Amino acid sequence: MRRAFAILACLCVLAAGEYFAISKWAIRHETLNLYDTARQRPVSVDLAVRRDYEIKADDGFWKLPIAIISNGNTVRNTEYSFLANVLAARGYLVASIQQDNPSDPPLMTRIGMPYVGRRGIYMRCEANILFVLGELQKRQPHAEYDHLTLVGHSNGGDVSMYFAHEHPELVSKVVTLDNLRVPFVLSDRMKILSFRSKDPHFKTDPGVLPTPTEAKADGIDIINTGALHTELSDRGPDSVKEKIQATLDKFLSDSASSALAAADTTQPMIMNPGDY
Repeated sequence: MRRAFAILACLCVLAAGEYFAISKWAIRHETLNLYDTARQRPVSVDLAVRRDYEIKADDGFWKLPIAIISNGNTVRNTEYSFLANVLAARGYLVASIQQDNPSDPPLMTRIGMPYVGRRGIYMRCEANILFVLGELQKRQPHAEYDHLTLVGHSNGGDVSMYFAHEHPELVSKVVTLDNLRVPFVLSDRMKILSFRSKDPHFKTDPGVLPTPTEAKADGIDIINTGALHTELSDRGPDSVKEKIQATLDKFLSDSASSALAAADTTQPMIMNPGDY
C-alpha cells in the first residue's frame, strides 16, 4: 500500500513538473523599455503571456486578467520568472516592472516615520504601476484593468500592499513574498496570500501582519516557508520555488472559495517549515 502511495506521489510530482515545463514553452516574453515623459523616467517591463490566450484576446474572445510583479530591492524584475510563468500559464498578462533605477537614491530606513520613511518610494512605484497600466491598455485593450493581481517581493511586496490600500477598487488579489513595512489590507473583498521567510536579517515591522482573528475573518493566507529572504526569488533553491509555485497555482484556482487553510500568523501553516 505504501509503495502504491509512493508511486502515486511521484506521478503527481512528474505531472506538476510537466505542467509547468509545457506552460513555460507556451509563454511569450517581451521586454518593454518605456519612458514616462511626465516624470522624465524610464520604466522597464518584462511581459509574459500565454500565446493561445493572447490570440483569443486579440480576437475578442477572452479578456486577459492582469498581474503586476514588483521587484525587491537589489533584485531585478526578471528574477521572478518562476512566479510569472505560473501566472501566465493561468491566462494572465504578466507585467514585471523594474521599480528602481540605478540613478535612484538607495533605500533608507528612518525609524519613527510612517513606513520607516519610505512613503515617497511607494508613491513613485505606485506611479510606475499606473503608467504601465496605461501603456498596456494601448497595446492590449482586451484585458481586465480593474481586477488586478499584485505580486511583490520584499520592498515590492510593500509597494503591492501600498497600491492596494490606495486603489482598492482596482485590486482583487495581492500576493507578497516577505513584505516588511506596509500593513496588510483588511478586506473580505480582496484575497491575500503571503509567503514569509525565516531570516534573522529581515524582520517584519510590528503591525504589518494581521492577527489570527483578522486573517481568518478576511481569508488571508500566510505561508511560513523557512527560506531566506532573498531565496523568495529566482535565486532560491528549486525545492522552495516549486512549493511556492504549487501554492500560488492553488491560490489562483481556489481564490473564489479560499480552499487554503485559515491563517495563523503565530504558528507556521507548514508543519515543518524547514523542509518547505
